[in-house]
Amino acid sequence: MVLLAQGHLLIEDVPGVGKTVLAKALAKAVGGDTRRVQFTPDLLPSDITGVSIYNQSTREFEFKPGPVFTTVLLGDEINRASPKTQSAVLECLAEGQVTVDGVTYALADPFMLIATQNPVEMDGTYPLPEAQRDRFLMRLSLGYPCDDAELSMLRDRHGRDPLQDLGPVCDRQTLRQAITAVRHVYVAEEVSRYIIGLTRSTREHPHVRLGASPRASLHLLRAAQARAAMCGRDH
Repeated sequence: MVLLAQGHLLIEDVPGVGKTVLAKALAKAVGGDTRRVQFTPDLLPSDITGVSIYNQSTREFEFKPGPVFTTVLLGDEINRASPKTQSAVLECLAEGQVTVDGVTYALADPFMLIATQNPVEMDGTYPLPEAQRDRFLMRLSLGYPCDDAELSMLRDRHGRDPLQDLGPVCDRQTLRQAITAVRHVYVAEEVSRYIIGLTRSTREHPHVRLGASPRASLHLLRAAQARAAMCGRDH
């Protein structure tokens, strides 16, 4: 649903519950290129966006694209990177482009970031700023599996990794067509007003430090359209 709504996904939970495995499965199920970035404290912004390198033979600077130039980018443990590096993805999430040395480069269409993070109270983590969290359409927490689910996991992994047998279920062209169809799902005026009412209530609530932004209203609208399309409805 997040991908059809052209949003980005943040998965937060304690280590070992399958955040990265889920993100890898989602990335492999989508046709197109997928890249992975392991966020660490020493990761530089240019390690994500790319860098201009001087070519001695042509005597010109050439841009070497970073891993962000892909269809699905898996950002593992994003809150282990420094705030400076975290800010490097802001333009990518909001505008679908990257600016390096004053030159703007468009990202893939569609582009989706699936980021994982550990709780902020874990050692070696840097809390994501509000400006960055606001750019994620959805934030999920997996939690621990029940006994039956954990037993099934152990059985499935006696031999090879199940992810090795997972292939794409669609190509990039089909995905673009699906996203276009989602944008054409009719939204009644009453639904739009209901969305505005939800976001405004968070801004006026005395116990909420920072209410939902207008971008959150748009995210709710896109998510509702995607959900309706997934249910086979055109409204």
